[in-house]
Amino acid sequence: MTSQTSTLRRLFAALVVGLVAVFALTACGGGSKDSSSDSSASASASSSDETWPKTVKDDNDKEVKLEAKPEKIVSTSVTLTGSLLAIDAPVIASGGTSANTSISDDKGFFTQWSDQAKEKNVKSLYTGDPSAEKILAEKPDLIIVSKSGADSAMDVYDQLKDTDVPVYVMDYSDKDWQEVAQTLGDITGNKQKADDVVKTFDERVNEVKDNIKQPEQPVTGMVYNAGSFKDDSGANIWTSDSAQGKLLEQLGFKLADVPGDAVDTNSQMGKRSDIKPITGENLSKAATGKTVFLFASDDKGVDTYLKDSLVANTEAVKNKAVYALGQDSFRLDYYSSNNVLDKIESQLKK
Repeated sequence: MTSQTSTLRRLFAALVVGLVAVFALTACGGGSKDSSSDSSASASASSSDETWPKTVKDDNDKEVKLEAKPEKIVSTSVTLTGSLLAIDAPVIASGGTSANTSISDDKGFFTQWSDQAKEKNVKSLYTGDPSAEKILAEKPDLIIVSKSGADSAMDVYDQLKDTDVPVYVMDYSDKDWQEVAQTLGDITGNKQKADDVVKTFDERVNEVKDNIKQPEQPVTGMVYNAGSFKDDSGANIWTSDSAQGKLLEQLGFKLADVPGDAVDTNSQMGKRSDIKPITGENLSKAATGKTVFLFASDDKGVDTYLKDSLVANTEAVKNKAVYALGQDSFRLDYYSSNNVLDKIESQLKK
């Protein structure tokens, strides 16, 4: 009886060991399958991003066919050039803004990425009005055009699209630079780099949030235009549709409302969703934030704002809660956005 029991116990133990082994193998097999599936999905996604030719729809509601991964990109928009450089896209030439200003170098390139443009030998095609002849002379395999803004080349769009060169139109007025970079990453085959710079920036945003004391809420972000008389003064206040407004919100700041009757509806800027144009006489009514952030401004701009009688009775001025975010903050890209974070961190540090 004892011998039989012992035998049964040995058989039972062997069976348990066998079952454990089977489950272990099944689990390993399942994990391997899942891992393989994940790897395949990742590879498929990567392959999809690098599949050429491909057709993409731009912000002009046109389908743009790209025969191969671009190797010679011409950017007609000085605003978009910064994002192209940040994602290592092969931009060979770019339009520029006025040269040798507080925000530009001698080629009309923005100072925040001027060094990167020099390193990559980006050619300056023109400053100001776009030239279809100069753009096409570079023999690009992709042309990037801004749909809106002072650097838009839509005036020569018809000349460009009537060639064999694909032309991609982007509207950056309703996007933050992260959206711009990721979209450009998709169409240029640099998606991974675009994702990397966005991730790095998001980590920096969280770091700054931890390092600063939150300002009095809500806040107003604007480009302030000082003048000697009321008709000369005014501002463009950034909305949540703007890259500037979105950056402030990313930091946990609440944007102040702008009364509808304070907005200059006669201004051409009034048609844009990213800003609200304000005349001098309505500036105190519009600047309702308890804290004001002046974009495209330095400390001199803060001094001028604090002394402006048009806003003397606003809460931000009374509490001297007005901060300059740098001349290069007018057009935000990866480089200037990081500069803005540095300034906010230094001015609001705990």
